[in-house]
Amino acid sequence: MKRIIYLAFDHLHRDFGALKQANSKDDVIALVESARMTTGRNWHKERLFFLISSARHFAQSLREEGFTVEYVKAATTIDGLNIISDKHQSLPIISAEPSSFRQFAALKEYGVSFVENDFFLTPRSLFHSWASEQKSYLMESFYRKQRTRLNILMDGKEPIGGAWNFDKENRLPAPKKYDGPPYLEHQRDEIDREVGVELGHTLTTNWATTRTGALAQMKNFFDNHFAEFGPLEDAMTTENWALHHSLLSPYLNNGLLHASEVIQAATDAFHSGKVPIESAEGFIRQIIGWREYVNGMYWFLGPDYRNNNQLEAERPLLPLFTDPNKTQMNCIKETVSDINERAWVHHIPRLMLLSNLALVTGTNPQEFLEWMREVFIDASEWVMVPNVIGMGVHADGGRMMTKPYAAGGAYISRMSNYCKPCKYDPKLRTGENACPFTTLYWDFLDRHKETFAKNHRMSQQVFGLNRLKDLPELKVRAQEVLKGLELGQI
Repeated sequence: MKRIIYLAFDHLHRDFGALKQANSKDDVIALVESARMTTGRNWHKERLFFLISSARHFAQSLREEGFTVEYVKAATTIDGLNIISDKHQSLPIISAEPSSFRQFAALKEYGVSFVENDFFLTPRSLFHSWASEQKSYLMESFYRKQRTRLNILMDGKEPIGGAWNFDKENRLPAPKKYDGPPYLEHQRDEIDREVGVELGHTLTTNWATTRTGALAQMKNFFDNHFAEFGPLEDAMTTENWALHHSLLSPYLNNGLLHASEVIQAATDAFHSGKVPIESAEGFIRQIIGWREYVNGMYWFLGPDYRNNNQLEAERPLLPLFTDPNKTQMNCIKETVSDINERAWVHHIPRLMLLSNLALVTGTNPQEFLEWMREVFIDASEWVMVPNVIGMGVHADGGRMMTKPYAAGGAYISRMSNYCKPCKYDPKLRTGENACPFTTLYWDFLDRHKETFAKNHRMSQQVFGLNRLKDLPELKVRAQEVLKGLELGQI
């Protein structure tokens, strides 16, 4: 039976989704580059370049395999499908289940038939069954079930190494003057250059846009970085933009790599005896635990979850998030500069710098979410909604996370080299040289003390307010800091 196979730009794998049983003699492959995707928002150009060039390369690989490929530009996905459908006599259209509520609804209304989205290791129905049985949705509980179900790093019914996770071993700051092994540079071809010209984007060599390049990135990580990943996974430094992080999330999220391939390579490397358990477990937990959990929670919590604002945070997005010259805070200046350059920083700057700042300043969750969606190369809808609303800014009232990830300057000082050249002192709560994170952390606790006093994981921190003899002075300084941040002067 002839049919049209619609490929979203995050379904770029030959062996999964609607393509895995495709027939080049009968099936027409449809990809739509919509204006809504390219110009609808203030997307980071590196992000757009990666997504579009990857899709065009993948389309070319399918043509070389013998498929009829229709790659069209249109105002919307549906407009593009109309063009393709008219050309091919209204053949039935199938697709893997979309990765967002919005696209799922639009394609369903259009009459697209869906096959299961198997770009994850956990079917949506299986996650829903797990979550429906939980009183609280602890990722650790899900992760242990995953380890057992998938038989990964297990010795019978027990975890290899005698523990389920090795977080305590994976909290080292970066060594001074730390270089580490080099990361790959990805050379550009004619397709890349064509996309760069269309976007008005100066090409970089940070990200691969082909399956071959993604596989090379994966090999480089497991050969040169995997063993050191664990202990330094939470470290932040200006001396190395990626440390030992894998840089695989963009390829996992657009389909150039599949989680099963990455996990197989990780377990092979561990069983070779060259990788310590704390690195292997820490990395594997990110893939089979956190990544699968976040996707599952996105679909379980529903489309209205993104609108949560339980802490009633209404401050507009601060100017420093888009312009690093609008702050004197070295950690934020460095982080936003890195984002502007590469569309990427690892999970600790995202959580403990950017989200932490949005949280303690009372920044509107939806404005912050939209900015995070726009600037990161791996910021799929399903990734960012739970990560920001649930984990980053605690806007869901604790439905996902049992406590907010708020922290003062001491954490940043311990885990990074940002603080030494900064004008602000992480040890100070008050005064012109006090670290804004330290001041605002205590002010945040004071503003929400009635809410957090009921939280057993926060009661000790809230009780600590009673020991602050300078609390009245701190609250005055907090208002000065908030005003200065709004003006781009702090």
